[in-house]
Amino acid sequence: LRSSLLTGFSIPGRLEKLIVTLFADDTTVYLSDLDSFDNLEDTLAEWCNGSRAKFNITKTEIIPIGSTEYQNTVHHNHMIGPLSSKIPQNIHIVQDKECIRILGAWIGNKVSTHAPWNKVCKEIEDSLEHWGKSHPTIEGRRLIVQMTVAAKTQYLTSAQPMPDVITTKLEKMVHTFLWGDAQAGGINKQTMHSSHQRGGKKLVDIHARNDAIKLKTL
Repeated sequence: LRSSLLTGFSIPGRLEKLIVTLFADDTTVYLSDLDSFDNLEDTLAEWCNGSRAKFNITKTEIIPIGSTEYQNTVHHNHMIGPLSSKIPQNIHIVQDKECIRILGAWIGNKVSTHAPWNKVCKEIEDSLEHWGKSHPTIEGRRLIVQMTVAAKTQYLTSAQPMPDVITTKLEKMVHTFLWGDAQAGGINKQTMHSSHQRGGKKLVDIHARNDAIKLKTL
């Protein structure tokens, strides 16, 4: 792709143009309005023939980047630019306020910072409800919180910082899962977060975990 005829993005201060980023089996391609979609398809077909791999073009999703006028033109004409061929109808062009997942992060135009987190919260809520039906012990509930609330939010927090309102929502979900609807739990929160040596349960502290992730990204 980098040696193809594609123009890609020019980034100030960098000699190389940005055309593609790869991770495992995910490929993100950056096309300018001077590129043509059929050139991309031809390049991918050539690569697949040489590598004996198969590229699932039907799973491709396109996010128009640029002015509102340009984005509207892409949606209306189903073309990325005046020199481009038509984008096949079976390829999804992402609409405003719609987000798609790229390498664990949720990306889109005019997307609320809460949008991706609402999906995660719903998944966690459903998971905790499912586990709660087995009536686990308090230690079992702690382990379940670690592998649902902690595990399902850690990577996304590093990619897209967790809003405070989501942090509060998750903490309430954890409290309810541990102690039911009671306002006060059997063990106070500070003790639950403490280590076993200090008589605690080493329950994930979402606030502290999020702060630690922020420090790593500075």
